[in-house]
Amino acid sequence: MTQIDTQAVNAALNRILEAELAGVVRYTHYSLMVYGYNRIPIVGWLREQANESLTHAQQAGELITHFGGHPSLGIGSLLESHNHDIGDILRESLAHEQTTLGLYKELLVMVEGKSVMLEEYARDLIRQEEMHLGEVDKMLRKPGALDPVERPAHQ
Repeated sequence: MTQIDTQAVNAALNRILEAELAGVVRYTHYSLMVYGYNRIPIVGWLREQANESLTHAQQAGELITHFGGHPSLGIGSLLESHNHDIGDILRESLAHEQTTLGLYKELLVMVEGKSVMLEEYARDLIRQEEMHLGEVDKMLRKPGALDPVERPAHQ
């Protein structure tokens, strides 16, 4: 296997760490802003997403220190849209997850054929993010609709 560029890998992992930490904040905020009859299951789902983002951030941070890097204290982009309708929240979540998926794909390209550990890490997180995108897509569909919703372009 070819040597990896640990500086570039750590930079990519720090972007992932920051995006996942933004997910923790984003999903926690969303969970506080849900009102209505379906509040309890939606709040539970959003808090699960916040916990999952924290786990993903911790995994990225562990890899950064594994390769001798310093985990960022930064947090990825956070935009308060003041749109708290469940549909708006899910569409914002879809856009955030699409961006994070792109970061994992960039990491995979960077390490492919160079580090089995990082390849498997990136592939597993890509799988998880794609599954999550599929779930959000299904939640945004009208009952009985089979066609996926239009996804935002990768940012």
